[in-house]
Amino acid sequence: MYISTTPQNLDKTFSQSSSDFVDYLEKENSGKEPDLQEHFFDQNNDRVSPEHVVKEIDGNTAKLKKTEPKFYSLTVNPSQRELKHINNDPEKLKQYVREIMKDYAASFHRDRPVSVADIKYFAKIEYERTYKGFDKEVRENQPFRGKVAKLENQIRKAERGETTRNVQAIKKELENVKLLVPHWLDGKIVEQGMKKPGLQTHVHILVSRKDVTNKYSLSPGSKYMQSESKLNGKVVKRGFNRNQFYDDAEKKFDTLFKYKRNFVETYEARKTYLKDPYRYFAHLLKLPTNERSAAFKILGKAGVNIPRVNIPTNKVQLALKTIKQFKRAMDIARSSSSIGI
Repeated sequence: MYISTTPQNLDKTFSQSSSDFVDYLEKENSGKEPDLQEHFFDQNNDRVSPEHVVKEIDGNTAKLKKTEPKFYSLTVNPSQRELKHINNDPEKLKQYVREIMKDYAASFHRDRPVSVADIKYFAKIEYERTYKGFDKEVRENQPFRGKVAKLENQIRKAERGETTRNVQAIKKELENVKLLVPHWLDGKIVEQGMKKPGLQTHVHILVSRKDVTNKYSLSPGSKYMQSESKLNGKVVKRGFNRNQFYDDAEKKFDTLFKYKRNFVETYEARKTYLKDPYRYFAHLLKLPTNERSAAFKILGKAGVNIPRVNIPTNKVQLALKTIKQFKRAMDIARSSSSIGI
């Protein structure tokens, strides 16, 4: 489970309103009959109109400056393994979102406990993802796509008699180039904008910066995890504990749906990897045989190629070359994977 938190984009090319973002989240409903469309939902309602979402979010910004985010976007990204476990059931995802928003509220450090009743949010399930320019498949295909396009253009020119080159010779060269293209999908070269295969269901949560009373600021982007400061001589609690929220959200999924999470799927493992890849790798190797085998399988599906060498069995024996190979493979997979390994 990978959850990201992003503030409203305040670049001059973006509107101060939430309308642009709401319109973006309506893209999968384009061309669909009303009864087949996916609706926004909140803690208590399954069908909320886009117009109501914009009205509620834009009308809940008292005393916020133009330079301050009016809302945040939380994106809940279950792995394909997690989605298979719940049969890609949208009702279970709604249930999960409503539960983790309780954890989201509890992660704020304030003078009084914050509950989900204090939070103004709207969520929407999406079922598709498209390849982006930073995805490994797109990046690795890019040099070949240019050659393919050039040769296809040369074929058209030759067929129109605009060049003396032999059409069959160009076609043969094109076939040879296509054999080198590493990533294909349904007979087409993978490129930016193409839909990704497999289960890609995820949830966008649009959450107001202000509480439901429009009086208090509740920012998940706070640089403070948990602290106290003096304001007009009074001690004020502030901060948002992201570690607590992400950890609680992961455990909530496991509890709700009886999911047995492998070490490499955990938030704790991701933190360990970023801080100390050596310790991450050592922990991975010390897992029981069946768990280690499952971990390698999960990593393999995410695009991590485990170095095919005699892997050492304890931290003292860890081979520097093996670690570097593993780290390089992990970094590539993490940059293009939606599961957040």
